[in-house]
Amino acid sequence: MSKPITTNRKAHRDYHILESIECGIELKGSEVKSLRDGKMNLDDSFARIDPQGVTLYNSHISPYAQASYLNVDPERPRRLLLHHSQIERLLGNSTQKGLTLIPLKAYFNDRGLAKIELALCKGKRLYDKRQDLRRRDADLEIRRALKGKRK
Repeated sequence: MSKPITTNRKAHRDYHILESIECGIELKGSEVKSLRDGKMNLDDSFARIDPQGVTLYNSHISPYAQASYLNVDPERPRRLLLHHSQIERLLGNSTQKGLTLIPLKAYFNDRGLAKIELALCKGKRLYDKRQDLRRRDADLEIRRALKGKRK
């Protein structure tokens, strides 16, 4: 896997990641050029399972400057490409109360195809977020103390 185009930094803060899956994304030509420039935003985006398949909503791909009239709507819904068995499994899991599909990152794989890492997530409560902050601060203090002892 190559360097990510973009990551959804809010996902790890706001959700418990239960399971993740790699899927393709259906794009137009000018959108691929924008992705290669790194002009994608996954914040506040989510996916839904529709009768046609899985669709990604609220992802923003900036218009490519040199495409002129061939550009498409930057926030249009985009179809995610999954096998039928994967969609069935996600459908079974996502119908549980409180679970949602959130994209974690977008990247180009080794073959040059655009991929999205989609995760099945459960929302965190405020006290979960505070607990994570305390744990992170404690880990930082431990690392600082160990670094001081090494010298």
